[in-house]
Amino acid sequence: MKPIYIAFLLLFAAAISAQQPIDPLATSTVRTFKLAELSPEAQAGIVGLTANTAKARTQLLEQLTAEALLSVEAAGKQITKEKLLGDIRAKSPEPTEAEINTVYKANVDALGNKPLADVRKMIVKYLKGEAEQKQIQALIAGLRAKYKVTAVRDVNARDLKPADILVNVAGTVITAGQFDAATHAELFDLKADAIDRALFELDDLILRTLAGEEAKAKGIDTADYFAAEITNKLKDFSDEEREKLVDDLSGRLFAKYNVKIQLVAPEPPVENISVDDDPAQGPANAPVTIVMFSDFQCPACSATHPILKKAIAEFPGKIRFVVRDFPLTSIHENAFNAALAAGAATAQGKFFEYSDLLYQRQDALDPVSLKRYAAELGLNVKQFEIDFSSEKIAAEVLKDKSDGENYGIGGTPTVFVNGVRVRQLSATGFRKAITKALVK
Repeated sequence: MKPIYIAFLLLFAAAISAQQPIDPLATSTVRTFKLAELSPEAQAGIVGLTANTAKARTQLLEQLTAEALLSVEAAGKQITKEKLLGDIRAKSPEPTEAEINTVYKANVDALGNKPLADVRKMIVKYLKGEAEQKQIQALIAGLRAKYKVTAVRDVNARDLKPADILVNVAGTVITAGQFDAATHAELFDLKADAIDRALFELDDLILRTLAGEEAKAKGIDTADYFAAEITNKLKDFSDEEREKLVDDLSGRLFAKYNVKIQLVAPEPPVENISVDDDPAQGPANAPVTIVMFSDFQCPACSATHPILKKAIAEFPGKIRFVVRDFPLTSIHENAFNAALAAGAATAQGKFFEYSDLLYQRQDALDPVSLKRYAAELGLNVKQFEIDFSSEKIAAEVLKDKSDGENYGIGGTPTVFVNGVRVRQLSATGFRKAITKALVK
């Protein structure tokens, strides 16, 4: 579902069917592990699955209804919905100096005690965004009065069929099937967030318990056991190295003590992710296709990219790696230009070399710097400038962004392995996703 225009904040975990939570969560030859042993937050996420998903579904339907109202109004004015919203945003007032100072003083610690001049642009953008949201919400409230909106069926009814109409917005209907298609990614994430948190705590609890058993058998403290199995084996002391040692130890102990986990993560939806004609590495007929939607000014993308590339290298000849653009222009002012520059480098066969430079130099993505990087790589700079300014490459970037929104992407990096979104953006997470895709 596209991340849209109304800032509905979904702080809910989604549900499995209306039933009592599984308990015990896991068994072993030593003992069972129960829900009550997890943190209050993890317990609440599991216990409240059914009620919380109902709240989330209701709010998502409200969001779809609001979008339908905007579409109806735009059609009546014979303009696009984007033009309608753009006109509203243009009318939003600029923040006053008093408002800017108030936000700065209230958040100076969170802003790293930077002087106002250094963060002023960010604060103005935040306040402008708030003002725009108020204008849009006021518009939607007015449209609700202007057009007839009829609720037909409860979005949380258990017997819904795809053709059932949930709401009629001035003759435009939203069916249960349309609702499911538009919201399945969000609802999966909400459910997975709750269960993943519980599983993370459960895995840690089981590992600590079993390590204690091993330590007792060896006549040593649990801390000494962990030191021998993990800390003392570290060579480069990286998070990736530690993560692998912990995973290996967990695998051995879980097998030895016959651990059976009853709480199962939900099966993720499989999206039909187009690779379009975007830059790619690896065989076109590889059994696994990885698509990364990225923003070249995004620090998380810069950190994730080398980890993903390293994981891919562990499966030679098995993976086709595709990169698509998703510039977050609302928070990264140079992201779109960086995407254009990468497109211009692609036209000369140097996308991956150029993108590596962009990730490494995120503090300098202005047009002059982007041109300099092209020269460093030996590109034809004149042609680079022509392509950088071309409508064709701009259209490619916008198409990637639009496709990503239709896949439910709201942030970066977002990585799909054979159409399945990877939730754990780490070396272990990527390896697991690739291995699972190869088995299928």
